Amino acid sequence: MRVVSGIQPTGNLHLGNYLGAIRNWVRMQDDMEDANLAQAAEGGSAHNQCLFFLADLHAISMPHDPAELKKGTLEMAAALVACGIDPAKSVLFNQAQVPQHAELQWLLGGTARMGWLNRMTQWKDKAGKNREGQSVALFTYPVLQAADVLLYQATHVPVGEDQKQHLELARDIAQKFNNDFASEDAPVFTLPDPIVPPQAARIMSLRDGSKKMSKSDVSDMSRINLADNADEVMKKVKKAKTDPEPLPGEEKGLEDRPEALNLVTIYAALTDRSVNDVLGEFGGEGFGTFKPALGEMLVETLRPISARFNELLEDREALDAILARGAAQAREIAVPTLGATYEALGLVRG
Repeated sequence: MRVVSGIQPTGNLHLGNYLGAIRNWVRMQDDMEDANLAQAAEGGSAHNQCLFFLADLHAISMPHDPAELKKGTLEMAAALVACGIDPAKSVLFNQAQVPQHAELQWLLGGTARMGWLNRMTQWKDKAGKNREGQSVALFTYPVLQAADVLLYQATHVPVGEDQKQHLELARDIAQKFNNDFASEDAPVFTLPDPIVPPQAARIMSLRDGSKKMSKSDVSDMSRINLADNADEVMKKVKKAKTDPEPLPGEEKGLEDRPEALNLVTIYAALTDRSVNDVLGEFGGEGFGTFKPALGEMLVETLRPISARFNELLEDREALDAILARGAAQAREIAVPTLGATYEALGLVRG
């Protein structure tokens, strides 16, 4: 089993990023490692593997600030490691250090079809009415996504609702390429299957329970940043928007109280409990009691992450070494697939 997944290298990571995606990656990595150890104990030789990459090549499909992209890539790498992605267990790298991604995208461009790309929902959403003014990279973005997973013979790809269509496209490209250029008993590409991660907590703004927590919000008080210290976390939780009513005994009582639901959801996610379970403990209590409990839970969870995150950002050499080592591992895995693709297409190489 080989799992491949990427993440946009945005900086200023917050609690929503951690609980929404990164924590699932860490758990997946640890489950794969446990499976490897169990197989080894039984004398098996199967190797399960996770590859996680920073999608910096994807980032240039939209207008961007080069300095911010570089900064965001390093911050994301630091955050992933700080949150528990272990370079000794997983392959962690950024796309730009593995040119095989871009090479394979071009080779797959002869198989992908304009009609397929025109149907991509995200292309329609991001391009809007000004399609003629968008970059070619934005239009062909899904072909690079296909290359990202097919390059490593991924067997599984974690997908949310917004990415299912892109994985289906990757499978369509792989299937057509295999049909056109390979034999049935020796396909060039593995068709990856989706993994639907456990339902992630939807973390909302601390200032407006109807909006997702976001780094683009003008108010820093709207989010808990992974780099925040204990005092900042407690201050933000205490000032988080709420209402004067006490907490109800069950989730149904929070239907029209988005800010209250958000804080309870955060507590539930941090403790791996259900919202109803948390309300069973705090039902009838006011926020004067609940907020300090939530703040302490956040501080306890984020303290080691924040410390490691800031430590890595100050040690650029260590961060560069992690990405370089991961990229070297990724290139080693990628080379055979890329070579087989050139060969199947009849391209002569030296």
